[in-house]
Amino acid sequence: MSTSNVLAMLELLQTQPGLTGPELARRLEVDGRTVRRYVTILADLGVPVQAERGRHGGYRLLPGYKLPPLMLTDDEAVSVVFGLLTAARQGVEAPAALAKIERVLPARLRERVQAVRETLGFTTAHAGKRAPVEQLLALGEATRAHRRVRVAYRSWREEETERDFDPYGVVVHNGRWYTAGHDHRSGEVRTLRLDRIRSITSLQVYFQPPPDFDAVAHVLRGLAAVPFRHEVEVVLRAELADAASRIPPAAGTLAVHPDGVLLSCRAERLDGMARMLAGLGWDFTVRRPEALRDEVTALAARLDESARRRS
Repeated sequence: MSTSNVLAMLELLQTQPGLTGPELARRLEVDGRTVRRYVTILADLGVPVQAERGRHGGYRLLPGYKLPPLMLTDDEAVSVVFGLLTAARQGVEAPAALAKIERVLPARLRERVQAVRETLGFTTAHAGKRAPVEQLLALGEATRAHRRVRVAYRSWREEETERDFDPYGVVVHNGRWYTAGHDHRSGEVRTLRLDRIRSITSLQVYFQPPPDFDAVAHVLRGLAAVPFRHEVEVVLRAELADAASRIPPAAGTLAVHPDGVLLSCRAERLDGMARMLAGLGWDFTVRRPEALRDEVTALAARLDESARRRS
């Protein structure tokens, strides 16, 4: 009697309640008598399996028992449910796992959780793309073990490459997943997007990461330096701490300047840059590009016209 078969039956009952004895026997490639023995074993382990007769009968787990094998309390189970909901906003979706946990919650608790789900709102948009879980797990293991990997990667230019990579960390930002590490193809520390990784192979090579490497800071600096059309430098009449609290690292870099704070960034559209600067509410001086001055002037004219307009 294989332990793996018993666990496989438990998995089937969690994901597809109501399977009949013949259906379970066919899935597990055993006979009906063995299925009944598996039910007895699960019952002895404290997993209550109900056998319902009739046209719509079958085997199912009794709702409300402690989750095997984790034995979660009610509070822990609810925490896992909402953790999965939040993870889904970052692209890590596990609907089957969520359904399993909700299915075995006590009825009253399940109704309360469902009420929150139906009324829950998020301030950030859904990630849109699912996170590549296999890549995430492989990189997590390699990062912890300091183990080099070989990745097949597709760049934003649709170029297919293969490279050896020493992962220093995994970062999620705005619903996208990234890894930062040493890219042996370029010889530099680079940022790779997980959804562009086609495959990962662990190598029998180990590395020593730089001391105190901050993967989050590296990824944010890299995103701020994305080669958009315009390079922008603006001096803000503000304190560095105030500017840092209003301008995220991915939007640009900040440095102390004799007249305030120097904001250095890149922008694809200067009209959007002008609106962002106006929205900060501080005086500022445009250092470059000259075209940004024109956009600020045009925005000021539109605002002035709106202020003068009468209904």
